Amino acid sequence: MPELPEVETIARALRQGSDIAPPIVGKVFTDAVILWERSLETPSLEEFKARIPGQKVSDVGRRGKFLHIRLNDVSLIIHMRMSGGITVESQEKNIAPHDRLVLNFDDGWRLVFNDTRKFGRVWLVDDPEEIFSKLGPEPLDAVFTPVVLHQRLTAYRRQIKLLLMDQSFLAGMGNIYTDEALHLACIYPLTRSDSIKEKQAQALWRSIRQVLTDGILNNGASIDWVYRGGEFQNYFRVYQKTGEPCPVCKTPVVRIVVGQRGTHLCPTCQPAPGE
Repeated sequence: MPELPEVETIARALRQGSDIAPPIVGKVFTDAVILWERSLETPSLEEFKARIPGQKVSDVGRRGKFLHIRLNDVSLIIHMRMSGGITVESQEKNIAPHDRLVLNFDDGWRLVFNDTRKFGRVWLVDDPEEIFSKLGPEPLDAVFTPVVLHQRLTAYRRQIKLLLMDQSFLAGMGNIYTDEALHLACIYPLTRSDSIKEKQAQALWRSIRQVLTDGILNNGASIDWVYRGGEFQNYFRVYQKTGEPCPVCKTPVVRIVVGQRGTHLCPTCQPAPGE
């Protein structure tokens, strides 16, 4: 599913516009068309359709992997999950087979949520903290420091890869950027979090921020899901590089399974503890 850099890229395109569509900030919704009701998590279909008309987009942002569209007095929140995508298109365009939610603007444009696998969800809430309160800190925020990361890591006894991907621990990290950050920090994915030393936590903090920043600069990664247009996949160090040489030491990258997730690492740069 899209991770922090991909969602940030989408939010930026909606906020600033793109080569093919204008920004949505300042636009006013006229109506909502729900094509698959279960995409809507809350409120009810009737309340959603009643509250959308007249709502003006004031800003577009992100929290973790959630897209956050701020309206007059409510928040429209979208989680794309495995295959969801957001587009701004002309109302003259035909509805696509996997379009699930269509929000028409008053100027001939519309916001469309397309989701092949139907796992994505949409919320319309008065207070976004109803959704965001359970999320961990943002890894690119100034308040997220190496000290904070070390304190949080040592408070758990979990495999570090799975902990980093836990959205209540740290918001926005997924399989791709976790593999990349652990390789850059030279940490074995199965290392227990409470065994991480302060210097390792500092290296991991730098690595997390570097791979996420690089991902954003490259418009995310075009791999594994419906999102297309990013280039970060061209700079992967280990993710999906099984058998290819490590960019640091040339040892072939190996793939293991951690928590049912394919995990890529360099056995030389990321030796298992005790080896």
